[in-house]
Amino acid sequence: MKNKKKDNIISFPTSPTKLERQVEAILFAASEPLDVETIEKRVQTTSNLKKILENLQETYKSRGINLVCIKNKWSFRTAEDLSKLMALQKSTQKKLSKATIETLAIIVYHQPVTRSEIEEIRGVSFASNTLEILLELNWVRPAGRKDVPGKPIQYATTENFLDHFNIQRLSDLPTIDELGSAGLIDTSSIDKSIFGTGKFFKEQSITEKQNIYEDIEDAIKKAPEEEK
Repeated sequence: MKNKKKDNIISFPTSPTKLERQVEAILFAASEPLDVETIEKRVQTTSNLKKILENLQETYKSRGINLVCIKNKWSFRTAEDLSKLMALQKSTQKKLSKATIETLAIIVYHQPVTRSEIEEIRGVSFASNTLEILLELNWVRPAGRKDVPGKPIQYATTENFLDHFNIQRLSDLPTIDELGSAGLIDTSSIDKSIFGTGKFFKEQSITEKQNIYEDIEDAIKKAPEEEK
């Protein structure tokens, strides 16, 4: 029942259901983001879980922690506008070296890529622990071997990389033109045909193809009207 208060203000029940409380507790205690299937197994039901997650997301959107969904996996995160409060915690973490950051950037935009290819792009060799650091952080993973003599290991980014940087997909990253406009790279010295290969390039290609198909569909729809 709805309870009426003074001035005709209606108060709706706010007590969460048992299932909502269970889902909330599971997400809070999880050490990593969870997909819907994993949550279903924990609560042993498939009833309205999507709706419950959306309700929790709405409930927490103005709180100190938010419920977010990245790559179809759900987790609690500190609200973005409160990131400054985490400065003390961040200051105790070891900063990544310039070589490590450059190596990560190369892997992100050229994956899958081998160690020798990374060194060729950087123009300098790097210490063996550079890749080990990225592997330990679980931002980078071995992605098979390249079909060339020696069969060198290729490296690519992980879902944990996307999750850590709050990125939905690799194609959400800045493009070459955007990086050039920001003055971060010199686009005149970059061969766009080989920049952003692997998964990143494929996602961009898919988007471009979808745009082409949309243009064709629009042209087909407009054709009868123009004939008339």
